[in-house]
Amino acid sequence: MKELIGTGVALITPFKTDFSVDVDALHNIVNYCVDGGVDYLVVLGTTGESVTLTKAEKQLVIDTVTIANAGRLPLVVGVGGNNTVAVIEELQKLDLTNFDAVLSVSPYYNRPTQEGIFQHFKAIAQVSPKPIILYNVPGRTGSNMLPETVVRLANEVDNIVAIKEASGNLMQVQELIKGCPKGFHVISGDDATALATVLAGGSGVISVIGQGLPVEFSNMIRSGLGRNVDEAYRLHYELQDGMGLIFQEGNPAGIKAIFEVLGLAGASVRLPLIEASDNLKKSIADFVKPFKVFA
Repeated sequence: MKELIGTGVALITPFKTDFSVDVDALHNIVNYCVDGGVDYLVVLGTTGESVTLTKAEKQLVIDTVTIANAGRLPLVVGVGGNNTVAVIEELQKLDLTNFDAVLSVSPYYNRPTQEGIFQHFKAIAQVSPKPIILYNVPGRTGSNMLPETVVRLANEVDNIVAIKEASGNLMQVQELIKGCPKGFHVISGDDATALATVLAGGSGVISVIGQGLPVEFSNMIRSGLGRNVDEAYRLHYELQDGMGLIFQEGNPAGIKAIFEVLGLAGASVRLPLIEASDNLKKSIADFVKPFKVFA
């Protein structure tokens, strides 16, 4: 597996005004992120609205990103759910040849115990042809994958190599970094705490705003990893307002509003999500303009 260190971005799935997948826009976004200096791409995550895509649309997104990327950056694909057997079946059917790892979210809604979470990921990892990145996002799943569960998986299951930690709890992040074995990657899943995670010993981030402002965000993470703390925090504070704005009315409405400002994609999202309000779009446009990154 290629080392997933630095800035990964959780790509949006751009839609046309009729809500079909905008293949041209997605192709352009991939090039924009690669040219902007990000380190790897994540497709079909939450930010990609994967839960509202059909099987055929998911394949279209995979094919589009693979072709646009042309082997330039490592690729990670989101395959997860709360039905372990269904996740296993999807992993076995997908062609993962061009991917370096699988990002799999902790089971949501049915809220398993810690032992249930452990057994779920152990079962998935046993059939996955690619390394697994755990994804802990309690705000969406309704349950928190505790550090002791992650450390147990990291020690006992060879094919589990990293966690995307999106609890936003820096104490929990530090427990993971302290407890996980050498070579296991603790990756921030939260833009606002990404720099703090890196400075605490984490491997980087899977970011939302990083795809909209790839130069600045990836430079921030690169500076943090290089222990150029003053420069890293200078960039963090430049980006901080935007990190809040893009989540104000839900994800990915905010980041899609950035892409609308940039002229790279429309702001459409699929129900039950709705497009960012005019007021939020204005605030986002005002935030983006000083960066002079218009595509």
